[in-house]
Amino acid sequence: MQTWRPCDAVESAVAWKTAIERRDGPCALVFSRQALPHQLRDDGQVADISRGAYVLKDCSGSPDAILIATGSEVQLAVAAAEELASKGKQVRVVSMPCAELFEQQDTGYRESVLPSDILARVAIEALHADYWYKYVGLDGRVVGMTTFGESAPADELMRHFGFTTDNVVAVVEDILL
Repeated sequence: MQTWRPCDAVESAVAWKTAIERRDGPCALVFSRQALPHQLRDDGQVADISRGAYVLKDCSGSPDAILIATGSEVQLAVAAAEELASKGKQVRVVSMPCAELFEQQDTGYRESVLPSDILARVAIEALHADYWYKYVGLDGRVVGMTTFGESAPADELMRHFGFTTDNVVAVVEDILL
């Protein structure tokens, strides 16, 4: 099963095309109820969406930290990276709309997206936190859900669970100490 959680219309179109063309198993496309902003990409990045994960926003030189996000949390990762860049930090943002497909890529591609020597990693996922530790490792952190059943307007819930730019920036700064 491939589970796609796209961050905007472009990733949604790639997910839809991939699901239609897939002949060796099922796909689930999970969409946000929120209106999500369009992310700017070049042609190479658009092509890499079909690889399951790709570098959406890069920095000059080697990253101090990597933010990994999926779906509606990608916009939060981009905002946090911009805030960290204004503080002099080099941050890469990886959009991972389909982890199962990313795991099927060759080692070279996976290493080009998530270099193994960059241990300061934060995954942002509003669904399930535990899944993401395989990508952030023991030195990284996950901004994610560990409970279920809260009910409130989306903005209130996001703040309650730490899905804010300020919190993501604080988590990154903490692991960079």
